[in-house]
Amino acid sequence: MTRWHADPLHWGHGPRVFEMFLEPTCPFSVRAFDKLDELLAEAGEDRVTVKLRLQSQPWHMFSGVVTRCIIAASTLEQGKEAARRVMSAVAAHREEFEFENHCSGPNLDTTPRGIIAKLEDLSGVELVTAFAIPDLDREVKWHCKYARQNGIHVSPTFMIDGLIQPQIGSGDPASAWVQNIVQRQDRS
Repeated sequence: MTRWHADPLHWGHGPRVFEMFLEPTCPFSVRAFDKLDELLAEAGEDRVTVKLRLQSQPWHMFSGVVTRCIIAASTLEQGKEAARRVMSAVAAHREEFEFENHCSGPNLDTTPRGIIAKLEDLSGVELVTAFAIPDLDREVKWHCKYARQNGIHVSPTFMIDGLIQPQIGSGDPASAWVQNIVQRQDRS
C-alpha cells in the first residue's frame, strides 16, 4: 500500500480560527468559498487561520464524487493549492456538477468518470490516480465525522475558535466575517 497524506485545507496562520463547512456544489457554499481571498486579505493571514471543511450533502447528487476529487487533489504534490484549484473549478462551473432541482437535467447521464474527467479538464489537475487511492475515504470520513461532532449538518456553516456562528451567512460581505472574528478576539 502506498503512503499518502492529505494536505489540510488551511490558509493563513493567525491565532483566530475561522472554519468554513462547505458543500462544493452548493450555491451558498460557492458564494462563501469565493470570499476566501478577500477574507484573508482583510483579516490578515497573521491574524486568522481559515480552515475549509468539506460538508458533503446527499441531495447534491455528485457531492461525494466531487468531495473525493478535492481531497484526492490535496494528496498531490501541490497539496492544498491543487485542492483549491479543483474547488475553484467546481465553483466557476457549478451547474456542470449538479442536477437541475436536484433530480433532473443533462447530468442524469453523467458518470463518476465523467465528473472526474470534467474536473481534470477545468482545473488542470490530474485526479484519476489520486481518486483511486483505496483508503482515501478515511479522509472523507474525517471531514464528515468532524462536522457531526460539532453539530453541523448543512452548509455553509461557520465556526470561530470552535464555536458555531449562526449569525454569519454566505451572503454577508467578508468584512462582516472579519468583524465577527475581531469581536470574538476582543471578548477572549
